[in-house]
Amino acid sequence: MSAALVSSPHGSRPNRVDRVMQEVLLALVPGVLAMIWFFGWGVLINIALAVTVAVAAEAAVMGLRRRPIGPAVGDYSAVVTAVLFAISVPPTLPWWMTLLGMLFAIVLVKQLYGGIGYNPFNPAMAAYVFLLVSYPVAMTTWLAPDMLAEHAVSFTESLRLIFAGALPSGVEWDAISAATPLDEMRGKLDQGMLIAEIRLSPLWGDFGGRGWEWVANGFLLGGVYLLWRRIITWHIPVSMLAALAVAAGAFWLLDPTTHPFPAFHLFSGAAILGAFFIATDPVSACTTKTGQLIFGASIGLLVFVIRTWGGYPDAVAFAVLLMNIAAPTIDHYTQPRVFGHTGNRANP
Repeated sequence: MSAALVSSPHGSRPNRVDRVMQEVLLALVPGVLAMIWFFGWGVLINIALAVTVAVAAEAAVMGLRRRPIGPAVGDYSAVVTAVLFAISVPPTLPWWMTLLGMLFAIVLVKQLYGGIGYNPFNPAMAAYVFLLVSYPVAMTTWLAPDMLAEHAVSFTESLRLIFAGALPSGVEWDAISAATPLDEMRGKLDQGMLIAEIRLSPLWGDFGGRGWEWVANGFLLGGVYLLWRRIITWHIPVSMLAALAVAAGAFWLLDPTTHPFPAFHLFSGAAILGAFFIATDPVSACTTKTGQLIFGASIGLLVFVIRTWGGYPDAVAFAVLLMNIAAPTIDHYTQPRVFGHTGNRANP
């Protein structure tokens, strides 16, 4: 009778890629449901379209490389990339832009470098920035939250907007669209308005924009779930959010009339989503604990700098990609000390 030999480590719960990705998808559910509730069916349509294109592109590239298709598609990494991309873009983004973004993410950013585990940049954020730079108007045209819109866009109307570019009958863009809280704040401050005046608009909630802050709370709940399940560690999300809050708080204390309260930066835009789901990408982020603290804090500072003085109000995607470039160097200089040595010591 022969016994099977199993190499170490002997873990009862293997940290397989497919299991990790499934946990990430589960953690995204509260935030995605909040987005659908406040911004309509276009969010769900974008997700379905992005996932379909991403999986098809992954399978096609693996087939061309003559590699097994099943394991590549079955690890859910392409699905996670697609969902992260789809919830980062406007709910009415034309279908061909979603197609273009997913091809860019999977074929160029991921597979061109060798597939999962080898891509130096976060594929979803690279695709987002590619489209934002190429098509800035379409990528910044968001629907108004449901409670602020003059016309609620139905599922059928969302399909027509995405695939045909046709507005609902008798409805103009102004009736269904609105500036994001970050765009609104930045634009009004550039016009010389004070924050107290800007916040008189019905767009604002307790901290961020109405609807937007509840979406952030949904992703925060999912992030806590990932920490509880030990899918991610606290180092990157806590350091990123803390650095963003500290930088925003310092300028708010200096001049609260022209710099928003720190909670505004945390609960507007993609700060929470970026901290827990994007910056923590195990492939393109730092791996050492010290490096993760530096990596996360640097992203937080870059987000504040770009939001305050740059040309793109959200800035999370740009900050993550910039730090993806620096991640290998940070890891190199933050390796933990190794005790002991190899080789034979000379006899005295």
